[in-house]
Amino acid sequence: MFSRLIALPAVTLTLALAGLSAPALSAQPGANDLPEIGSGADATLTRDEEYQIGRMVVRGLRDQGQILEDPEINDYIQNLGSRIAAQAQEGGQPFQFFVVRDAGINAFALPGGFIGVNHGLIVATANEAQLAGVLAHEIAHVTQRHIARSVRAQGRQGLASAAAILAAILIGATTGAGSDAVQAGIAIAQGAAAQQRINFTRANEYEADRVGIGFLAAAGFDPVSMADFFETLGRRAGLGSSNQIPEFFQTHPISSNRIAEARGRAAQLAVVIRKEEPSYRLVRERIRVVAAQSGSDLRPYYAARREGRVPSAGDRYGEALAQFAAGETESAVSTLVELTASSAGSPMLQTALGQAQAASGRPKEALETFEHGLAIAPRNVPLTVRYAETLMSMGRAKDAHAVLLDLFNNVVPTPEQIRLTAMAASGAGDTGDAYYYMSEYHIASGDLPLATKQLELALAAPNLSGVQRARFQARLDEIRKVLAEGSRRQKRADTDKM
Repeated sequence: MFSRLIALPAVTLTLALAGLSAPALSAQPGANDLPEIGSGADATLTRDEEYQIGRMVVRGLRDQGQILEDPEINDYIQNLGSRIAAQAQEGGQPFQFFVVRDAGINAFALPGGFIGVNHGLIVATANEAQLAGVLAHEIAHVTQRHIARSVRAQGRQGLASAAAILAAILIGATTGAGSDAVQAGIAIAQGAAAQQRINFTRANEYEADRVGIGFLAAAGFDPVSMADFFETLGRRAGLGSSNQIPEFFQTHPISSNRIAEARGRAAQLAVVIRKEEPSYRLVRERIRVVAAQSGSDLRPYYAARREGRVPSAGDRYGEALAQFAAGETESAVSTLVELTASSAGSPMLQTALGQAQAASGRPKEALETFEHGLAIAPRNVPLTVRYAETLMSMGRAKDAHAVLLDLFNNVVPTPEQIRLTAMAASGAGDTGDAYYYMSEYHIASGDLPLATKQLELALAAPNLSGVQRARFQARLDEIRKVLAEGSRRQKRADTDKM
C-alpha cells in the first residue's frame, strides 16, 4: 500500500564541472528513454532533463542541511505554492516548494518545478499576498522555461554543458560560496570567463512579472502585492550600504520602471481577493523562532512586541514557541491553551499545544489534544506527524506506525516523513518494513544503490509474510532494471564519444 504512493525519483545523477557521468531514473511515462549524454541532438533541455537536474540540486541542499525540515512550515509553503501553481495551464507540471535555511532575502526557481524560498524572505514579508507574489514570480520562471531558453540562447551543446552550469549553482548553494563565486563557476563551465553573471535576462524578469501577476490574481491575491514587496525592498536597500542590498535585488534586478509596469498591469485586473489565511502569521513567527541561530533567545523580542499594544495571535504563538525553546514548557502550555480557545480548529496551534503538553510531562493531555485536532482536521499532515512522534516517545511505536501508514496512503510523504515511518516500523519490531521504508527514503532522496541495499536487508529479515516478500522483491527488481538500463545507456554514450 505505502509503496504505491512513492514515485521513483528522476535523479541518480552525479554532476561535476567536467560533465555528467551517471544514469538517471524517472517515474514519468517514457522517462526510461533517457537522452544520450553528450549528444548534440537536442537544442535545449527537455522537461525530463530539467526535472532530473532540479531534483539533484534539491537533494544536494537537503544533504547539506540547508532545507528547513519542519512539518508545519513545509505543509504551509507547499499548500500556498500549489494554490498559485494551480493557475498555470501547464498540463500537470508538478511543483515542489521548500524553505531554505538562509536569513538572506531571496527566492529561486530550479528546473523541473522546484521553488526555494529563503526563510529570511518570508520573515520580511508584511502579508501573505506579498509572499504569494514572490512565489508567483518564481513559478512563472518555471512555466516559461527561462533556464532552458537561456541555455539554448547561449548555444548549449548537449545536456552535459547545462549540467555543468547547474552544478556550479549547486556547489555555491551547498558550500556557502558567495554569488560571485557561483557565477564565476557558471562562466567557466560555459567557456566564457569574461561573463561575470548569468542571471535571468531583463526580458525574462519582466515576463515572469507579467505571467506571475496573472497567476496571483487568479489565485485570489491582490496583484499589486508583488510590486509592493519589490518597492519595500527598494526602500530598505536605499537606506543601507551596498553590501546590505537584499540578495533578491542582486538576483532579480528591479528598477522603478519595472515596479511601475507591475503596478500598471495589476491595476488592469479585476480580482475577487480572498481573505488572508490565519496560518500565514503563525508560520512567519514559527520560522522566526525555528530558524533562529542556535542558542538564540527570542523571549525578549516578543516581550518588546507586547509593550504598548495588544499582541497579535502570531506574536503570542511566536512567544509560546520561544518559551518552549527556552525550556519554559508550562508557560508555553498556558499561552497556547488561551490561543487555541480563541482560535478553535487551528491545526498549527493544536500541534504546538500537544508538543508543549508532552514536554511538560502531560502525555495523556497531549494525546487528547492531537486526537481532538485530528477529529476536526482528519489526516492533517503536521498534526498526524506530531501525534506519531508523541506516540513513539511514549513507547507506542506500533500505534505510530499505523497512524503514519493511514496518512501516507492518502498523502505523498516527504523524504523525512518516510524516514519517520521507517523509525516507527523499527520501533514496532517490523524489521522488514523498516528496511523497506528506508529504501523508499533513499529512492525519494535519489540514491538508488543505497535503496537496493536496504531492500536486500528487508528480504533477509525474519518472519516475512508472502505479501511482504513479493512487494520487496518487486521493488528491488524494478530498481535493478532501471540501474542496468542506465548503465547500458552510459556505455553507449561513452562509446559514441570515442
